[in-house]
Amino acid sequence: MKPLLLAAAVLLLAPVTFASGAHAQVAAGALPNTFDGPAARARAATAAPAPTPAPAAPLASEPANAASEDILRTLIASAQAGTMDYALMTDDLAGKVREQEAAVLPVIESFGALVALDFVGSRDRNDLFSATFANAATEWVIGVNDDGKVAALLFRPAE
Repeated sequence: MKPLLLAAAVLLLAPVTFASGAHAQVAAGALPNTFDGPAARARAATAAPAPTPAPAAPLASEPANAASEDILRTLIASAQAGTMDYALMTDDLAGKVREQEAAVLPVIESFGALVALDFVGSRDRNDLFSATFANAATEWVIGVNDDGKVAALLFRPAE
């Protein structure tokens, strides 16, 4: 599982704002230093709480790009065949994926045959898909720009 998490981290190549589950909310705060004495603890107790982040907007029920499923299927198939289809990507994304290709391709190949690819929703011009393979269940985020090129691509284990 460790290589999958590494691959998911390295394929996050553009800002994507899909947040779910425990990762959806982040809170910041400060704990008083017990070595500071009563005055510091009193100041910490009266400090204003950190603001709660706004909840993420709900996912749209229609794909941001009608071609994103077909493009994603092509990218997955090319990766499982041992090479990425860089012609589908922006130059920036292609360069970043090339840097990680040796680590990522074996992970995607290990998933086995693609059994199902289901659209989950979209947000901020990015589409989220649930991909079930013979040996793994994953989530994929794909963002296609106005020129029809993939500008964002991420996969991670399904939650």
